[in-house]
Amino acid sequence: MKLAIYHNLPSGGGKRALYEMTKRLAVRHTLDVYTLSTAEHDFCDVRPLVRSHTVLPFQPLPLGKPPFGRLNQGIRAVDLLRLEAVQRRIAAQIDAAGYDVVFVHNCRFSQSPGLLKFLRTPTVYYCQEPPRQLYEPAAQRPYLQFSRAQRLGNLVDPLPLLYRRTLAALDRRNVKAASLILVNSAFSRESLFRVYGVSARVCYLGVDIRVFQPLSLPKERFVLSVGALIANKGFDFVMQALSLIDRTERPKLIVVSNHVDPREQRYLAELARALAVEVEFQQMIGDHELVTLYNRAAATVYAPVMEPFGFVPLESMACATPVVGVFEGGVRESVASNVTGVLVQRDPVEFADAIHRVCSNPTWAQELGKNGVAHVHRHWTWEATQKGIEDALTYGSGARSRRLGSCS
Repeated sequence: MKLAIYHNLPSGGGKRALYEMTKRLAVRHTLDVYTLSTAEHDFCDVRPLVRSHTVLPFQPLPLGKPPFGRLNQGIRAVDLLRLEAVQRRIAAQIDAAGYDVVFVHNCRFSQSPGLLKFLRTPTVYYCQEPPRQLYEPAAQRPYLQFSRAQRLGNLVDPLPLLYRRTLAALDRRNVKAASLILVNSAFSRESLFRVYGVSARVCYLGVDIRVFQPLSLPKERFVLSVGALIANKGFDFVMQALSLIDRTERPKLIVVSNHVDPREQRYLAELARALAVEVEFQQMIGDHELVTLYNRAAATVYAPVMEPFGFVPLESMACATPVVGVFEGGVRESVASNVTGVLVQRDPVEFADAIHRVCSNPTWAQELGKNGVAHVHRHWTWEATQKGIEDALTYGSGARSRRLGSCS
């Protein structure tokens, strides 16, 4: 097939998924990528994999600084409308090139890209998640609290509501325009139905088992947590749980991130000091260093709030390291509790007990790790993902006006 791919992704799991899919699609299909200058191009670089890589310029308007910060939500709303014009131009270019189908990925600004509603060519949209800031409560943090004067100003400020309504309206129209929607978990499929009233097909992501693999390294007295250093990744919960383990047995926590909110890092560093939890923050490390850390860790601790999918549990299991996670979101579909790891409720006492049980019983931990490797090799490879992607693209190429009904 002749395929166009669109994305405006930052670094992270979404871009890694795009890279792995593109690498395999390129073996059998002709691929052209369309993207924006605001996307992350160097991380998981797809340029060597495709026939052409078209980058259209887009630059968000500069945001105001105090005392003009209240204008920022209005500026962001204007950017969404400016972005619509760029998306329309991209759609026209794609339609003129005669592709069989367009494989669409998320936009870092609008979540669902606007070109979905402008394209006449059939589309398959891989939706990693809805814009969660619109539909879920915000994390509670001291640095996010408003002063009394700010709260009073918020009551009469129309711009935040304008931005949220603009984003929600555009996002809903974009999603509903897709010929076929793919999601990363059954949890995500349910989320999309609740938010948009649309059906989607689950196409699980995978892990590169040639990169993430056991190295037979001795386990050390630390636990590993991986993810963007932002409020909803649950690192504070992990620290609270670790603080409940006796200090003589409490493992060190290593946090690895590709994106860091400095406010969150300061908050977590202060929390760790208050709880007497030893923590080490590492940023932007390569795959080799990450695989080594997975292999050395006694366990991987995973507690993001309602994470739709998550590569971290798969990477950890592929490296024969058990996962201690919270029983919510997509991790319920990837980790087999008491087989490849331990899943518990979002309760610090239960989480602390699970960490302690894994770390204090190396024989059991080794068994969990061995099971994890077999589990990933059987169910969670990119080759399995690729079959689902190719089936969806073939289906989508004939879905110019067809809407997917019941999905599995």
